Amino acid sequence: MAVLAGGHALLVGVPGLAKTLMIRSVADAMRLDFHRIQFTPDLVPSDITGTELLEEDTRTGARSFRFARGPIFSNIVLADEINRAPPRTQAALLEAMQEHSVTAAGETMALPEPFFVLATQNPIEQEGTYPLPEAQLDRFLFDIRVGYPDEREEVEILRATTGTKAVALEAVIDAAQAVALQRITREVIASEPALRYAASIVRATRPDSANATDTVKRYVRWGAGPRAGQALILGAKAHALLVGRYAVAPADVRRVALPVLRHRVLPNFAADAEGIGAERVIEELLAAIPEPRSDVRV
Repeated sequence: MAVLAGGHALLVGVPGLAKTLMIRSVADAMRLDFHRIQFTPDLVPSDITGTELLEEDTRTGARSFRFARGPIFSNIVLADEINRAPPRTQAALLEAMQEHSVTAAGETMALPEPFFVLATQNPIEQEGTYPLPEAQLDRFLFDIRVGYPDEREEVEILRATTGTKAVALEAVIDAAQAVALQRITREVIASEPALRYAASIVRATRPDSANATDTVKRYVRWGAGPRAGQALILGAKAHALLVGRYAVAPADVRRVALPVLRHRVLPNFAADAEGIGAERVIEELLAAIPEPRSDVRV
């Protein structure tokens, strides 16, 4: 859904190669350029965006600067363990994620389309990590939680990764087709009631809102901003298209509400003390907000 909606995704889950292999498989299946960036404490912004190199012409002796593009200039960028780099390095992704461009050496350069940042984050090992700033979290369309595989899936992983047989993926679409699908996704109809429903959900996450539930007022420090509403509608349009509908239904909005909101709703100290997380707050909020109903009677 993130690919169709043209957004970035943050994958949080158990450590291992599964997330990396999954993202590389997406790039192969879509015939897109792929770069993996291993985020480490000593990574600097120029390692991501690129750097100027001084070159000398051996024939004339003339010197000039050339900008060597970094790994961000790719269709799919995997920011592996993004929380291991300091905030200054994390911020190197902000312009790219929002504007799909990079400004360096006094020049703004467009990134290839389609462009996605897929980042992984390990929630278990916190030593030597830096929390992602709220401004950066807000630029991720979805926060997707990846748990352990079930027994059947784990056996399949062992079979596929410990033998000699290599599995080659066949590309099913290319970059131009992916961009066309994104355009079609935006053409999916979101009616006025659907827009109001998404807006009411987002506004209800804010403790100072008149529509906030008692749970939100008690346990939320900061609610979701306008980007959350955009993500709800785009994600709902993508979900509707995937199930074969060309109009957004309330069920589509509810389906994407958790991955859209869980990283945008910040619990307060009372919530931490009582073991109440953002997911419980969102689930109770969704149960409290009535779905829009059509006045059409058959």
